[in-house]
Amino acid sequence: MRRLPLPRSLSARMVLLTLGTILLVQAATFTTVSYYRKKFTADVAAELTATTIRTLQASLAAIPAEQRADFVKHASRNEWRLWSRSLPSNASVSGLRPHHHTRPPPPPVTKDIRESLRLFVQELNERLEGNTRVALSRGPEPRLYISLLSDNGANADISNSEREWLVIPLDRVAPPVGTPVIVIWLTGMGLLLLMAAAFSWHITRPLTRLASAADKFAAGQPQRVIPSGPRETRVLAERFNAMQDTLAENSAVQRTLLAGLPHDLKGPLSRMWLRIEMVNDPTFQEGMRKDVQDMQRMVDQFIGFVRGSDPGSYHFSPMLLNAWLEEQVMAWESAGSPVSLTSQPAQALHVNADALSLGRLLDNLISNALNHGAPPVELTLDESDGFAVITVTDHGPGISPERRAEALRPFSRLDEARTRTGSVGLGLALADTIARAHQGTLTLGQASSGGLQIVIRLPLKPT
Repeated sequence: MRRLPLPRSLSARMVLLTLGTILLVQAATFTTVSYYRKKFTADVAAELTATTIRTLQASLAAIPAEQRADFVKHASRNEWRLWSRSLPSNASVSGLRPHHHTRPPPPPVTKDIRESLRLFVQELNERLEGNTRVALSRGPEPRLYISLLSDNGANADISNSEREWLVIPLDRVAPPVGTPVIVIWLTGMGLLLLMAAAFSWHITRPLTRLASAADKFAAGQPQRVIPSGPRETRVLAERFNAMQDTLAENSAVQRTLLAGLPHDLKGPLSRMWLRIEMVNDPTFQEGMRKDVQDMQRMVDQFIGFVRGSDPGSYHFSPMLLNAWLEEQVMAWESAGSPVSLTSQPAQALHVNADALSLGRLLDNLISNALNHGAPPVELTLDESDGFAVITVTDHGPGISPERRAEALRPFSRLDEARTRTGSVGLGLALADTIARAHQGTLTLGQASSGGLQIVIRLPLKPT
């Protein structure tokens, strides 16, 4: 079963809900009013008018025929008149019983009050006794004709042309629903829709700000939210700010611990180096040197991770990525490492970056490729959709897709042999942290050679 397509945003859904509710209420109100209006026309108005016509007939019956026209004109203040002995050719009788011989009325020329009165006239003709009939004009002037002959069936064969008809102009009677009413109704609907849009914006605006703050927080740029809107959104913003404060405090404690531990280890490591040099056993010296070197690498990784995870340690400035990458690769090549830059674009790629932390990112990736992959390590530089794309590829066994997310987490060691090389599982995690601090991304994939391929995307600096 297919679900109805709904707008994605909460604001649009609230506007749709409000507008739908208004339309349903308006439709229900219109249907109810129309029903009771028809019921009133059929049961009350028609019966009351029929009684009035019978009373008028009885009153005119007591007046001599030659005085009736003047009586009707005087009583109606010169608005009604009496049509004697003949029904005009432009009048039609609605709702007659089958035994009366009348021609059906032609379709109306224009839409006016007569369209709304046809049902009313039909109901009247159903309730009037004898030969009393009500008719509507068919010409350009809307008029109502009421027969004044009342013989209770004694003269049932009298034709329409032999009756006396009371003529009532309908010019001053306005149609039930006119254009101004429709315009006012549509204007009111538009105002209600604008009010619904403003009300929904007032409710969803704090949620939008909270979502934006959450995105910035995930990107390593925490931002406090000003509580606003309804009580629930205010409470949510306050809880979000409290959560940020707690996480920032915990992060500060962790950075202090991580930064203090390597600093405290530097003294013992220096003394160990001194004591190693004082030992005369070469075998013992070689083993101790390797252990101390591993410990030194661990300390350096801790220090690098602490600096990379601290937003205040970054100093961004414009830099030409093409020349910078060439210098980094040449430094590795001059040291005899199998590292090469295989391709780069002809155009200059400028980025806003911290050169020191970006160098630490590249060094970690190349070191990981040499230590846990297989040479040679190949680098490429390209441009795609406003991003500079750096690719680092090795020829080792790579990382399986199901473990790539785990490889980016701090202190994650996919290979137990890394404990023998002084690795604590912070290389890829630090590289990912630095990439996100530059508003970029770092993804792990598989190269065509089967090794690990790491893609770093950095936003280009607008020119």
